[in-house]
Amino acid sequence: MALKKLFMQLRPIVTALGRHKIATVLIVLQVALTLAVTSNAMFIVATSVVHLTRPSGTDEAHLFAIRNAWKKGISNAEIDPTMRADLDTLRRVPGVRDAFPSQTYPMMGYGSRVTPVKLSPDQTTHPPMASVYFADEHALGTLGVTLVAGRNFQPTEVTAMGPDDKAALPGVIVTRELADRLFPDGSALNKTVYLRYGTSTIIGIVDRLQSTYSRTRTMDFQTMLIPARPVDADEGVVYMVRTNGSGMTSVMAAAFKALQQRGGMRIIDPDAGIVPIAKAREAAYAGDRSVAALMSIVCGLLLLATAGGIVGLSSFWVSQRRKQIGIRRSLGATSADILGYFHAENFVLVSMGIVLGAVLAVAASIALMDNYPLPRMPLYVPLLGAALLWLVGQIAVWGPARSAARVPPVVAIRAA
Repeated sequence: MALKKLFMQLRPIVTALGRHKIATVLIVLQVALTLAVTSNAMFIVATSVVHLTRPSGTDEAHLFAIRNAWKKGISNAEIDPTMRADLDTLRRVPGVRDAFPSQTYPMMGYGSRVTPVKLSPDQTTHPPMASVYFADEHALGTLGVTLVAGRNFQPTEVTAMGPDDKAALPGVIVTRELADRLFPDGSALNKTVYLRYGTSTIIGIVDRLQSTYSRTRTMDFQTMLIPARPVDADEGVVYMVRTNGSGMTSVMAAAFKALQQRGGMRIIDPDAGIVPIAKAREAAYAGDRSVAALMSIVCGLLLLATAGGIVGLSSFWVSQRRKQIGIRRSLGATSADILGYFHAENFVLVSMGIVLGAVLAVAASIALMDNYPLPRMPLYVPLLGAALLWLVGQIAVWGPARSAARVPPVVAIRAA
């Protein structure tokens, strides 16, 4: 019944809009641009929220990193025994569950080595890139990652590796995402891979482990662990420590104190050198959160501006049509008829903008995909935007339409 009434009113609505071409075009363009911008902006916000809330695969709530720099004068030969003694000390701290040495930690933002992973030494196609963690037999337990296939490193497989060393790696552990990328048609376990460090074998697969990066998106979970302890006098070492559920703050303080009491050639910043992984997540995604908040505000302002334009235009048209309203009321039109007419007119007006806006939204999405690592915007996003604009339009026109519907027929005719 409502659709039939809308269809019957369509001709007079189009005729009325044709008498106000400039105002009609401006509102249509405003609605179109609002739909195009808000659809893409809110899709970016949604993908950003998904991006920054995804789990790293580690036990973030009980994990912290100690960034340890070496003082000038220490040799690479002295670093490895010092690290082993440090780790033995850390594992004895009350509240510490386990610890291991690496060159970086999840979402640190730098420090990771990246290696191409080839399936043959003479591979000509572009190989997947893997973000590398140095690790030992304590790494999986410390990180809290889940081994879904294969085995962990053995203590005898872990060696000290300097910045220029290319020691033979008896085996590597990769994430499921990297394994599926390398061998989409079968299991990656026990398969041979060719790395920057030499030939190796995949001996284990973990479910999920985020790399040190948080913005690459395409490589964040293509991660590899190699059995090595980082020996680099210039870069230092990162001690990853997992607590057993005790208070994080007290355990971090106790770990720092234990290392300081050992003395030696190390430098640890007491303020910035000990980082909970949960805090690293906050820092890594601070920019994403700010962008998402800013885009949400912009979308809200655009919707308010569009609603304001509709209110202003509708109020103007009501004042211009008081004689028309009065005549219709005198001929028997009810307040509901007048109200329905203006709502129907607004629906037609907004629909014209939505048709144009949907085309602009898709075009903008394609342009963004060509320039930024964004997925294709699903069609339901502009449809949701259209529904929102229809709702905003109906709410915006309600006040002016209600005002017109309340004018008595005699008053309207005299005012004309």
